[in-house]
Amino acid sequence: METNYVTRDNYGMYADTADGPGPSLMGADTLLGNDVYNNDGEDLGDIKEFMIDMASGKIAYAVLSYGGLMGMGDKLFAVPWTALVLDTENKRFTLNTRKDALKDAPGFDKDDWPSMSDQTWASGVHKFYGTQYKA
Repeated sequence: METNYVTRDNYGMYADTADGPGPSLMGADTLLGNDVYNNDGEDLGDIKEFMIDMASGKIAYAVLSYGGLMGMGDKLFAVPWTALVLDTENKRFTLNTRKDALKDAPGFDKDDWPSMSDQTWASGVHKFYGTQYKA
C-alpha cells in the first residue's frame, strides 16, 4: 500500500481538497512516512521524523531514512526543510540530490544522532544540500 499524506489522513482533512488545510498547512503526522524522490524519479527514502526549532516553531529538518531492509541498516539524514519540495501531483516530496550523492551526505546511525543544534554540524548539512543556514 502506498503511504502518503492522503492515506495517513485519519481526520479527513484532505478529503475536500478545495477547502482542506493542505498543501499550505498540513498535519505533521500525515507527512511521516512520505516518500522522497529526486528530480530524476529515483526513490531516496522516506521521512521518519521532523526536527522542530523550538524558538521559532518552524521545522528545521526532516529526517530521511535511506537504504537498509525493513528498518535494519538504514542510514538517516537530516535534510533541511527548505531543501524539500512538496509534489502534490505524486503526493510525495522531491529533493534535488542525486541518489549516488547520498553516500557522501552527512548522515548518521539511528543509535547515534548528531547534535543538530551544533552550528558547525548544521552549516555542513546546509552546505551539502545547497540551502541557506541561519545561525
